[in-house]
Amino acid sequence: MSESIPVSSPAGHPEPTATLEAAIGAAGLSVGFGGTTVLHDITVAFAPNAINALIGPTGCGKSTFLRSINRMNDRVHSYWCRGTIRVGQEDVLGKGLDVLSLRRRVGMAFQRPNPFPMSIQDNVVSGVKAHRLARRHELGGIAEYYLAQVGLWPAVKDRLQDSPFRLSGGQQQLLCLARALAVGPEVLLLDEPTSSLDPRSTEMVEDLLAKLSSQLTMVMVTHNLAQARRLSATTTFLYEGRLIESGATERLFASPGEAETLSYLSGRIG
Repeated sequence: MSESIPVSSPAGHPEPTATLEAAIGAAGLSVGFGGTTVLHDITVAFAPNAINALIGPTGCGKSTFLRSINRMNDRVHSYWCRGTIRVGQEDVLGKGLDVLSLRRRVGMAFQRPNPFPMSIQDNVVSGVKAHRLARRHELGGIAEYYLAQVGLWPAVKDRLQDSPFRLSGGQQQLLCLARALAVGPEVLLLDEPTSSLDPRSTEMVEDLLAKLSSQLTMVMVTHNLAQARRLSATTTFLYEGRLIESGATERLFASPGEAETLSYLSGRIG
């Protein structure tokens, strides 16, 4: 990437709120839709200020777990959830939770880039405006800061009012990450963020995530085992909706403690 991450936020805009209190955990978590249980009694803790990989075969519940953390499943028909999920000291499944506030604290990037149908600059600051985090005259500086942070500023500085759909797929994903970062989240959820990208774009996104890993708590769903091993501090393996094993990435890959984990890592299942 051509530019390093700036060391301070633009004037008038809050620093990211990540601290060691921002760890994520679940206890006794079961999730389902109608009569189908997707996740069974999950208890896990993710390392703060690090990348935590979530791996397992398609259909094992990884994305459902991720979307439960910031309540994105709430409006899905027949969705139900039991147990607890905490972000820092707060149970995000608790009654009376301000979901809009939660989604400021817990950002998300999806498998395919999802820019909004507005200008490149407006995409970056859309959340800032929605949460009323800055004055109008500060928005240009905020957009520049976060576009520089993700390495996009040199490519877009002369086309801020253009449509984001004119950007490459990799540039669109970086734009979506800039939008997520602009509201100062504690946590970033990543649902296969590079699976639809070419190798060069994948490298750009991975480089950004590695640089951010000391500032944010990240949970990343990935089917790319090499990517999980490259980037993550911890890895959690789900199989058929159950947590099979979780721990330090190097230990889990080098010496898995469960037969199912070994079978998945060696390609015999999944």
